[in-house]
Amino acid sequence: MNAVRYRLIACFYDLLDLPFELRRYQRLRPAAFEGLSGRLLDAGVGTGRNIAFYPDGSEVVGIDLAPAMLARAVRRSDRLGRAVELLERDVRATAFAEDTFDGVAASFLFCVLAEEDQAPALAELARITRPGGEIRLIEYAYSADPWTRFVMRLWAPWVRLAYGAGFARHTEDHLGRVAGLELIERRLLFRDIIKLLVIRVK
Repeated sequence: MNAVRYRLIACFYDLLDLPFELRRYQRLRPAAFEGLSGRLLDAGVGTGRNIAFYPDGSEVVGIDLAPAMLARAVRRSDRLGRAVELLERDVRATAFAEDTFDGVAASFLFCVLAEEDQAPALAELARITRPGGEIRLIEYAYSADPWTRFVMRLWAPWVRLAYGAGFARHTEDHLGRVAGLELIERRLLFRDIIKLLVIRVK
């Protein structure tokens, strides 16, 4: 369903997302790659918003399930002059060999994965990341502030309709179901509604 949705909205996705990109996301994206190097995976690369923030000297592969989104990421990488291998892959079954990547980053990918897909996606990222490597996830969470939480609940149906996303996927709760993963940091990046999860592969 989400692959179909993103095929339909790909042509105006960046415009739809632009207010949030300018006010929030742009300054948060570097946190997903801070300190990472080597061969990296950008899981759920979308239209390539992260490309400008890839670490210098790293070799990055970006994957997404929607070809129309990847096509826009190709154009963005060309425009930025960044060499990125962009592939149509499912994060739950990427077909990469074990220990392919030194690190993984994903921005708002797990927001669009259903609860039943969270553990399989985490297990696959663990499989393809070398021991000692990190998986960095930037995700939404419902605010503890009653008013902010109320506003987010008002937005939730639109977010679900437009993006197939949710504000509270409880990704941390699924870590215990995946062998070899350890949550080493949970950091708030924007108030208490956007968080960074740093997960180490054992």
